[in-house]
Amino acid sequence: MPIEDDDRPRKKVTHEIGQDLSLLSVEELTERIALLTSEAERLQAAMTKKRASKEAANNFFKS
Repeated sequence: MPIEDDDRPRKKVTHEIGQDLSLLSVEELTERIALLTSEAERLQAAMTKKRASKEAANNFFKS
């Protein structure tokens, strides 16, 4: 009994910076953009948290 495409586990979307994009479909490019946008937001949140922590430490040691 052949496995239907919908039944196969989907390969996790990954992206390598600088990789050749010519073989990717529009749907795959859309997935990559969503992935990278999500990662950029995660990085921004981590940076904000680290800045707040650093500022709190600086304020504590100034007093």
